[in-house]
Amino acid sequence: MIKSELLAPAGSYQKLMTALHFGADAVYVGGKNFSLRTFADNFTQDELKKAVELVHAKEKKLYVTANVFARNSDFGLLTDYFKYLESIGVDAVIVSDPGVVYLLKKVAPKLSIHLSTQANTTNKYAVKFWQETGVSRVILARELSLKEIAEIKSFNPTVELEAFVHGAMCISYSGRCLLSDYLEGRSSNRGACVQSCRWKYEVRALNPTSKETGWLPLEEDEKGTYIFNSKDLNMLAHLDEMAGAGVSSFKIEGRMKSGYYLATVINAYRRYMDGGKLSLSEKELFCVAHRDYTTAYAFGENCETVNYADSQSKGDYKYIADVLGSEKGFAVVEMRNRFQVGDELEVLSADENFTKTFIVNEVFDSKGERVSDCKLVQETYRVACPYVLKQGDYLRKKI
Repeated sequence: MIKSELLAPAGSYQKLMTALHFGADAVYVGGKNFSLRTFADNFTQDELKKAVELVHAKEKKLYVTANVFARNSDFGLLTDYFKYLESIGVDAVIVSDPGVVYLLKKVAPKLSIHLSTQANTTNKYAVKFWQETGVSRVILARELSLKEIAEIKSFNPTVELEAFVHGAMCISYSGRCLLSDYLEGRSSNRGACVQSCRWKYEVRALNPTSKETGWLPLEEDEKGTYIFNSKDLNMLAHLDEMAGAGVSSFKIEGRMKSGYYLATVINAYRRYMDGGKLSLSEKELFCVAHRDYTTAYAFGENCETVNYADSQSKGDYKYIADVLGSEKGFAVVEMRNRFQVGDELEVLSADENFTKTFIVNEVFDSKGERVSDCKLVQETYRVACPYVLKQGDYLRKKI
């Protein structure tokens, strides 16, 4: 058993329920403003209140991100926002800006403060400084090794340390990037990153004689042209070492990811942390779309963190349907990808139905008509199933 907190992302209320269903101990979300994921659905104030009530009813925690680099014009709205978050009982606010920390302490003194990874905290003295300003938890820079983290914890024994364990990595130092702003006029540090580091790049060459220009392929090596595209972090096999170094919260990246992705990853980490087989959880992490995996800088300098081959590879399974519940021998599902009678489907679940399979032999559509080819996206189907599935489970198909 690994007792550190498993912290999951939720870009919408539906994804919040998915994270809780699959075993997250805490969830981090963004409001409609001041979050670094403005393209996620995010939460209205009413949804935030509802989310706090749901999470606390399950004896779990909810953290709200407000980690933009703030401008003067932001502080009026931030004042009202922090007062509201305090009033509804949010467990902590994640911030990165010293001015925002100062304001937060003044206007909402009961709110716990977690320092975002955007603050680039890389040493024990910086952690001590932030603790003395009122920060209770520091989300460490992703460039740190486990040895450095252990030194930070030894020097700051009462500060909670949080670190990323899984998901997309930024090509720039702890997310401090101007590439999106330069190429598209969208500031990543204000929440509008277009992930231009994932693009395929080419070079335009000028012929000095003819004055003509043309595009040339830009090849870092024989594998391709994704020269800024970082691999995905995967620390599943090293959670014991992270806990031993003093990390009390394991953070999964992905507020922009699908509910199916979150369910798969959270389930894999939860099962391993609760004493399950490492090999089974490791296999699960290859079921969803991902880039090549890396442990980044956990064990020191690492020059093999760029994914040159492609932007993202497919997983081993296709996401088929959301389970809405069960009715008298049938699973009621909302279709996401086409399936047919005769297909073998597998259950993704937080309970004993996990990885159980069945052959589709009888299906009815929302009109009650028997069908053999389920090809209408978001149509509700009743699929004969030998298991009692729960709302929040998923169906998938081996590719």
